[in-house]
Amino acid sequence: MSEGVARTGRRVRVLQGIGLSLMVLLGGRLAYLQSVDSDAYAAAADANTIREVVTPAPRGLILDVAGRPLVQNRTQLQITVDRTNLSRQPDRGAAVLDRLGRVLGVSADDLRAQIRPCGAGVTAPCWNGSPYQPVPVAVDVDSRVAMQVLEFRERFPGVDAVSVSVRNYPQEGKAKLAHVLGYLQPADEKDVAAQKEAGLRDPRLGVANLVGRAGLEKQYDALLRGAPGVTRVTVDHLGHVLQTVEAAAPRPGNNLLTAIDAKVQAIAERALAEGIERARNVPDYRGRRYAADSGAIVVLDSTNGAVVAMAGAPTFNLSDWVGGIDAKTYAKLVSDQAGTPLLARPYAAADPPGSLFKVISTAAAAKAGYDLDATYPCPSSYTVGNQTFKNYESHAYGNITLARALEVSCDTVFYKIAHEMWQRDGAENPVADPADPMQRMAEIFGLGRPTGIDLPGEIGGRIASREFKQSYWEQTREATCGRAEAANADRAAVYGDDAARATFLHQLDRENCIDGAKWRAGDAVNFSIGQGDTMTTPLQMARVYAAIANGGTLWRPRVAQAELTPDGDVVRRFAPVSDGKVDVSPKVLKYLLAALEGTSRSGTAAGVFAGWPLVEMPVGAKTGTAERFGEDPTSWFVGFAGPEGDRSRYVAVMTVSQGGTGSGTSGPGVRSVLSAMLGVDRAAVWPNGLPPALPGRVEEQDGGE
Repeated sequence: MSEGVARTGRRVRVLQGIGLSLMVLLGGRLAYLQSVDSDAYAAAADANTIREVVTPAPRGLILDVAGRPLVQNRTQLQITVDRTNLSRQPDRGAAVLDRLGRVLGVSADDLRAQIRPCGAGVTAPCWNGSPYQPVPVAVDVDSRVAMQVLEFRERFPGVDAVSVSVRNYPQEGKAKLAHVLGYLQPADEKDVAAQKEAGLRDPRLGVANLVGRAGLEKQYDALLRGAPGVTRVTVDHLGHVLQTVEAAAPRPGNNLLTAIDAKVQAIAERALAEGIERARNVPDYRGRRYAADSGAIVVLDSTNGAVVAMAGAPTFNLSDWVGGIDAKTYAKLVSDQAGTPLLARPYAAADPPGSLFKVISTAAAAKAGYDLDATYPCPSSYTVGNQTFKNYESHAYGNITLARALEVSCDTVFYKIAHEMWQRDGAENPVADPADPMQRMAEIFGLGRPTGIDLPGEIGGRIASREFKQSYWEQTREATCGRAEAANADRAAVYGDDAARATFLHQLDRENCIDGAKWRAGDAVNFSIGQGDTMTTPLQMARVYAAIANGGTLWRPRVAQAELTPDGDVVRRFAPVSDGKVDVSPKVLKYLLAALEGTSRSGTAAGVFAGWPLVEMPVGAKTGTAERFGEDPTSWFVGFAGPEGDRSRYVAVMTVSQGGTGSGTSGPGVRSVLSAMLGVDRAAVWPNGLPPALPGRVEEQDGGE
């Protein structure tokens, strides 16, 4: 008995010791938390009870050169659901969502999906914003629907009808400007991180906010967005809002004044559409109709690089993106049948420039020592080895000057010069440091690299060269040799049923497999007339001709002109930025200018400018027809003219892919744009042919976004 009592006593003492140890440990931990780490835990407690609700600021307007709104804001009615309020209902809001679904014509399950927070494993639709912010479940609703919610609030606790600001495009019925203006989409985590890292106006960019995704909306997003409003609220452990601690109203974004003229833009877009339609439906003199699958037009001020108008086709409606583009509309935009309307063809797509390139070849010839006053043979064809290169439509003009070669667009003059340059550089076994005069001149005029326009997504195009051909051969040799080998057994299976085409492609692949890296005479002569692997954007070619028109300055194209406050005061002006003078003598530039003016009087552009007052208002022009194997030729045309005293101020370039000849398809469009700007055949868009003056006088800045 005594032994059992003793054992029990020992057990009690052990348990007492364990209990005392636990009390000491807990007491020590409590003291640590209260004294050593109290600040950190206090901050964590605050973070758990204070929440921020971010209200986006009204975005700034985008204006044309005359102050007309290109992008503005309009009020839209939205139905929103407050998840916190809904969760307080006895059934956690099930009945409210049922009633709301009947009003909106959607199921309650759809509404529940829209308001659930996005996260791992949650697929769209879901809410990507703050859980303490009302969730929009219907946008652009009819006022009668909104009144049903507002008049019977007791039936819709947590549901509200609110007015919000969304983008509006007042010129869209006249000028779409889609590729210039761009559109908005909700910010994602990358945008939030980038905003904080850049230290822009306010790092509190929530994923519920809208940011620019293309065009000016993206390029100048920080300028247009403004500063969001922030409301700080306290919440309990269940997430219910207890009170508002602090509220700061949003600050509207600033406005952006552009060089675009809405009236000229509308005319340019119409000219492009009419050119494409003309190529597709009006037979040329040979009875041909063309595929004419896309096109672009660019209008520059040659004195400063300002973009007066710019359009691509096919295009899209910016209004489709307001409130979020729906899946059906987006699927149409990216379908094969749509023709890639989201691609900004003026500066983000490139094609061989055809005969527009010949001004570069002429400048290269002059720099290499060819006499501008001499004459050169222009036969109907030129033979290199066993290959014959013909003039377009096989015309022959006898012995002519380089200026006349530009006017009548004689290919064979440039073939011979390019062939001679290639031979001096060592032909197929080049010297240690080949001069490649035409490639170097293309670089001098800014080809092969982006122009630096203040729009995102610009590409640099490509200059065909020895280096490019070597690199391309290394990248494609395996595929090229594979096709050639497979075609030895079954040519039709590789290249199709067209026997002539299959034979040509097979021979081409066999030659390229073996020595496709060599820069051959055929490459050189094709390069001289803008054919082959050289690719340029319409904007690049507009800048080339602007440099000729203005005496040699390569201006960096710019759409934005000034930043304005919401009240219209000038904050800053964006000064023109020069990339320097082209390394071409003034004598050669004047020679080119005179030759291009001759093109409109008695050359390939004479028909386009028939009836134009050429004596009082000279016009420089150049036609281009770029050919590709298996496709219709691509139409190019450039024209430049100006008011009295500034006769080559405005440069317009138009191109239509698979559109036929330059003069037949694109020329009339360029003429209509220049006519509107200068008041020929119609009233001038601008008095005296000059754009409106910029508002205010402030220090100019080179800065952009």
